[in-house]
Amino acid sequence: MIEAHGIEKSFGTLKVLKGIDFSARKSEVVSIMGASGAGKSTLLQILGTLSRPDCGTLSIDGVDVLNLGRDALSGFRNRKIGFVFQFHHLLPEFTALENVMIPAMIARRPDKDARTTAENLLADLGLSERMNHKPSELSGGEQQRVAIARALVNNPSVLFADEPSGNLDSKTKADLHNLFFRLRDKYGQTIIIVTHDPGLAEMCDRSLFMKDGLFTDNG
Repeated sequence: MIEAHGIEKSFGTLKVLKGIDFSARKSEVVSIMGASGAGKSTLLQILGTLSRPDCGTLSIDGVDVLNLGRDALSGFRNRKIGFVFQFHHLLPEFTALENVMIPAMIARRPDKDARTTAENLLADLGLSERMNHKPSELSGGEQQRVAIARALVNNPSVLFADEPSGNLDSKTKADLHNLFFRLRDKYGQTIIIVTHDPGLAEMCDRSLFMKDGLFTDNG
């Protein structure tokens, strides 16, 4: 599902990624761990097509994404990739349901289809009674589940998560970790998770560790 070779990235004179090779199979859950500054989030942004490497190759679901034009890449990202971040980034003026529908509307799916898919996802995540609430009326765990539903609304091939449980209490964190694997089993996404949580890493199919811009253990 993901195949990356020789990924390098510098910011000024600081070389953050030093020739990363990475691959992930369909429906595999892979965690990436490492100290702050190791390059984890930079790599995740490149794999998720939010940033371009200085050199290297990257294919996702058989598509050479680094050779796509700007509009084609945006369309590919909208259809094929979902993102969950430490901070949920929900739009405060919209309800949970409306927030989840936004990527589907960007993809120009019919309103009825987008609404039905969003409602079904929110119900599946235990938010049937909360879908008409705005983010300020939801708990931290509920907001993060809305963000996950939003990431899944276009049925992406790959879900990238960057410290998705970093701001949650221990019980909510455990529930969220279990949720990722339940979603993988139901929807079949490949899931790549950057985390500092060893408990979450141990649950994954494979766990990689980064240090100074390179993997020190390829699992």
